[in-house]
Amino acid sequence: MAANAFSYTNAKGQVYYLHTKEVTLKNGRVQRIYFFARDVRPGALDKVPAGYEVMETKRTNMPVLKRSK
Repeated sequence: MAANAFSYTNAKGQVYYLHTKEVTLKNGRVQRIYFFARDVRPGALDKVPAGYEVMETKRTNMPVLKRSK
């Protein structure tokens, strides 16, 4: 499963895998979230969704998705 999951290596050399999950908000609305994890879990994606790009936070070097301009 790790072979087809999108992976990102940050500046510190740590590998993260992109995942998605449907969450229910307090108001009952269902929203899709994207997150990176150090291991492959259910919900792993094989590519970055259209309209998004990967960037790192400056302080922790954690990868995050950002909407493309």
